[in-house]
Amino acid sequence: MAGREVYVYGGGGEGGGDGERCHAAQVVGADGEMDGEAMARFAAEAGLLGRGLSYAVVSIVGPQGSGKSTLLNHLFGTSFTEMDALKGRSQTTKGIWIAKAVGIEPFTVVMDLEGTDGRERGEDDTAFEKQSSLFALAVSDIVMINLWCHDIGREHAANRPLLKTIFEVLMRLFSPRKTTLLLVIRDKTKTPLEYLAQALKDDIQKIWDAVRKPEVYKEAALSEFFNVEVTALPSYEEKEELFKDEVGQLRQRFVHSITPGGLAADRRGVIPASGFCLSALQIWKVIRENKDLNLPAHKIMVATVRCEEIADEKLKRFISDKGWLELETAVNSGLVPGFGKKLNAILDSYLSEYDTEAMYFDEDVRTAKRQQLESEILKHAYPSFKTMLDHLHHVVLNKFKSDLEQSLRSGEGFAASARYCEQSSMTEFDAGLRDALVKHADWDTTKVRSKLEQHIEAHAASVRNTKLAELKATYEKMLLDALAGPVQSILETGERDSWACIRRLYRHETENAILAFSASLSQFELDQTTIRKMVMELREHARCIIEEKAREEAGNVLMRMKERFSTVLSRDKDSIPRTWKGNEDIRAITREARLAALRLLSIMVAIRLDDKPDKIDRALTTALLDGGPLAQKRSIEFTADPLASSTWEEVAPKNTLITPVQCKSIWRQFNAETDYAVAQAISMQEAHRRSNNWLPPAWTILLLAILGYNEFMFLLRNPLYLLGLFVAFVVSYAVWLQYDITAYFRHGTLSGLLTITSGFLPTIIDIMTAVINMSHSKKSSPHPPRHRPPLHAQSFKNQAQQQAQAQYQAPGSMPYSSSVDSNSDEEP
Repeated sequence: MAGREVYVYGGGGEGGGDGERCHAAQVVGADGEMDGEAMARFAAEAGLLGRGLSYAVVSIVGPQGSGKSTLLNHLFGTSFTEMDALKGRSQTTKGIWIAKAVGIEPFTVVMDLEGTDGRERGEDDTAFEKQSSLFALAVSDIVMINLWCHDIGREHAANRPLLKTIFEVLMRLFSPRKTTLLLVIRDKTKTPLEYLAQALKDDIQKIWDAVRKPEVYKEAALSEFFNVEVTALPSYEEKEELFKDEVGQLRQRFVHSITPGGLAADRRGVIPASGFCLSALQIWKVIRENKDLNLPAHKIMVATVRCEEIADEKLKRFISDKGWLELETAVNSGLVPGFGKKLNAILDSYLSEYDTEAMYFDEDVRTAKRQQLESEILKHAYPSFKTMLDHLHHVVLNKFKSDLEQSLRSGEGFAASARYCEQSSMTEFDAGLRDALVKHADWDTTKVRSKLEQHIEAHAASVRNTKLAELKATYEKMLLDALAGPVQSILETGERDSWACIRRLYRHETENAILAFSASLSQFELDQTTIRKMVMELREHARCIIEEKAREEAGNVLMRMKERFSTVLSRDKDSIPRTWKGNEDIRAITREARLAALRLLSIMVAIRLDDKPDKIDRALTTALLDGGPLAQKRSIEFTADPLASSTWEEVAPKNTLITPVQCKSIWRQFNAETDYAVAQAISMQEAHRRSNNWLPPAWTILLLAILGYNEFMFLLRNPLYLLGLFVAFVVSYAVWLQYDITAYFRHGTLSGLLTITSGFLPTIIDIMTAVINMSHSKKSSPHPPRHRPPLHAQSFKNQAQQQAQAQYQAPGSMPYSSSVDSNSDEEP
């Protein structure tokens, strides 16, 4: 076999294109001799010689038949011969083979070593296995150690003696170099990788600490010579696709492996590529000539292998045992009474069989493997035991929930119900736990019991919180109904004692609610701190209701002020609308209305639930209502403008609803929007006065009597003139009644004249037409004329008023005149 070379054309892989050749050669034969010429040809044809320091060497060691060649082929695109499992488990790789990784940079040399513990070489030739492993450590930057997952923790299967010997010889024969040990766990199980990695690293550290070192390296740490990395792969036979996917991910770690952060980033003492072949030949020569390597005793190795085979066979039979499978299936469906007894019987039978078959092997090895078998069976059975505990946990917890709900429905107190139900539930759980325990196992169930107690307490706390929340919400709703409406009504009245009334209402309703609330809390057996906190929260909620309502009303303060002003201005103390007939003191009424609006503003500016005196009302009255220059009208208690601030002197900022500056702005807007109502009242009063004073003054009448004495005597001496005056008086009186002259002149002289003039001629024509029609009807009627009611003067009056209003509201007239006319028509 020595010197055999293989060329494979690989495709794919990072950095590798179609047609890239995978150079492979056997450099060490089965007889242990290295073929220097094959090594040289490989280096030349693969292109290693010109690489300088830009190359890496990767090798793999591990038990025979552990899938080393398969892993390398999938990982590096090589073509090492793989074992055919269908033909039995036997030695496949013999000696040492070397190949180039396909599609990986930097240039990577891959060495596939003969498996350890092979039966083909026998006990006397196991030195080759040690020599080849030592060679791999000496020349490689990365050494992959292939391990079965179930071998972790075993003395020999995990290669512990081998590593110990290699560490000793490596430091004695060569200048130690920095090497990366990549532990590859094959056929990984559900055990988390971090646990497996820690166990392996601890084993390697123990081996390193126990190995005999030269004096110069006596205190050296493992990290000075080795970087230990751990990875895990699934079963290739059972999960081929997943295996390939994870190998593909592992392959990426070998790309740029010698760069900072790579797998071989810390390597030291690297030989240039041109001297690699010579260096490898010398290292192998020194290893072959060394006779001091001590191998483990053959009996111990045989006992180890055979006891392990027996234990593996018993474990497989247990896993496929019909009774166990039925028990496992039943556990997955629910609680199984007598689980512990049934599992103990099955376990005892297989341990007894192991003792019978392994009784002639080394006692220490036999005992260790028996303990390992027992541990593996219990490890396999533990998920079912855990499932049993989960079912028991679920059943007991549901029972607690049901019992607690039923107890609360019956009217029992919460604390007493929860305590009784918890005690009965834990008693039932302890009974079920004793029934499920396995005598061979020392499984810790305290965490399971503690977890159940936590879940029970958590559910009880959840129910308690729900009940407390419902109780609190009930009393909060009661306070809302008791406070919101009355507080709003009190604030709308705007009386001086509004806040005093609110405080009395707040104290009364809050104290009543707290008394009832505290009585309801007694069933929960809460500590005093929690009770005080909940009572304080309820009291604070009542305060928040009042504050929220006060803020809501403060937002509508301008509208409320205008409503209050309008009410006081337009209605007297008996709530009768004012008619403004001329004898009212509009100035005094206006001041009274503004004072009422200002009092409402002073109530809305701050929340006064603390019953502390303040000067807000006085400050607002002084600054906004007294009038005149502020320096002359301000009270002696205010040395500066009391509203020239953003806060009130005696009020905390959190209780301030309207700041002094905002009060000024609101008052200005209020005055601007209410001045029109005052002006309208004054106008109506002036119009009423003018309508009642249409006669000239008395002195004018006296002057006319004195100056017109001669004319008056002239009329008395001439009856004809007196008759004409009488007729004119009658006509004028008729016209007066027709037009309601008083109403027209109520709005002004010019307006009255225009209205009369526009309607005078049409009215005369209508009167003449009516007289003519009446005369014609008397002449043409054959019957004696019936006595018709005379045309009442009031009908002419109504017609004239309608015509006057129509003309008065013609286009071009002012809206104010129209509104005044409407108001005058409504007056009696």
